[in-house]
Amino acid sequence: MRYLLILGILLLAACRAASPSVEPPPSALLPSPSETSTNEPAPTLTASPEPPPPAVTPAVEFTSPPATPTPENTPSPFSAGISDASAYAWRPLPVRFDRPVGIQNADDGSGRLFIVEQPGRIRVLPPGGLLAETFLDLTERVGSQGFEQGLLGLAFHPNYAETGFFYVNYTDLQGNTVISRFQVSEADANRALPDSETVLLRVQQPYSNHNGGALAFGPDGYLYLGLGDGGSGGDPQNNAQSTETLLGKILRLDVDHGDPYSIPASNPFFASGGRAEIWAMGLRNPWRFSFDRPTGDLYIGDVGQNQWEEIDYLSAEQILEGETGRAFNFGWRFYEGDHPFSGTAPQDLVLITPVAEYSHQFGCSVTGGVVYRGAELPAWQGIYLYGDFCTGLVWGLWRNPQGGWENQLLFENAGSISTFGEDERGEIYLADHNGLIFQLAGK
Repeated sequence: MRYLLILGILLLAACRAASPSVEPPPSALLPSPSETSTNEPAPTLTASPEPPPPAVTPAVEFTSPPATPTPENTPSPFSAGISDASAYAWRPLPVRFDRPVGIQNADDGSGRLFIVEQPGRIRVLPPGGLLAETFLDLTERVGSQGFEQGLLGLAFHPNYAETGFFYVNYTDLQGNTVISRFQVSEADANRALPDSETVLLRVQQPYSNHNGGALAFGPDGYLYLGLGDGGSGGDPQNNAQSTETLLGKILRLDVDHGDPYSIPASNPFFASGGRAEIWAMGLRNPWRFSFDRPTGDLYIGDVGQNQWEEIDYLSAEQILEGETGRAFNFGWRFYEGDHPFSGTAPQDLVLITPVAEYSHQFGCSVTGGVVYRGAELPAWQGIYLYGDFCTGLVWGLWRNPQGGWENQLLFENAGSISTFGEDERGEIYLADHNGLIFQLAGK
């Protein structure tokens, strides 16, 4: 039986009705990444010239739903101490970027943020910096004509301060996925070496959409990377449920051994039965996943088809249990969210159900987030923040003391949310695809 925390429709509707009316951002008119079935190439998003940062940037406060009575069987207000998110705001950084899709830190003690720009650049922002320098420029290698193509992911090696290695996920000029390692310059910590590229993987993409793109190192030191199901709509090749393709999967690689990597012996198909790189399957388009710093728990935002967006979750204990040889399967295309979509799953197939979902009444493309672990906002400890690209809604998801899941709509009109990220201190940021980066802060 599939179990699910379904978002409180009455609560959300009440929150939205009570919130001030806000003019939707122009980005709401962009084509939806969660499209209906089509074989046409994804629309092209044309970059406009980058305007200079404002001399003085006022704090922007996105609207937050006021506290409302909690209907029966719907999520309750934050047991973590937040009953009204209107005491907090997303404050913009004074720098504008070109279609930002990633926010990372190197965990090297520098306090820098690294912003991934979809056309093919990584820019480095020092603490308190007003200008962002170009860390790496791959625009001549990156194909970003499709809406979901481009430079899509970045992860720093856990020992980056010693190795200088970092990893990227991008689509090349033919539209295929490339996973590569680069190295920072020994002479300049704010410059990477473009000629240091070592390609780990190339994956042919049958369509221009559903490229995934997320990269993250797990608590085990392995590199995890997400790939979408290959695109079009409805997974016409059933890639997500096939063990013979890397599409529609999360892969796990040991980048500290082998040339250019080796397969962890605990990967489910290490010996036989499928592609050895596969660690989890049944994903449509995992757009951002993250490991919670202190717990090692994994959160995944998987973009839906026509009706449902979902958040998937694996505890650190589940991850360890999965190392006995069972591939985690999140259900696509048998299910969209917790709802039957296409075909019938075999009775003996174990599927991991989402811990949260929302219908397209509230958005069209989920952006997975991160768990707050900073020090400036103690009431937010342990809360997972995620949002929707199309409507700019931001939710908080957390586990209550009884072990159940609770979910609450927190902010509205936060722009075209393309990613969340955290700095070395654990403070949380989000990116509006139109160019601004915002930090969550108290008023």
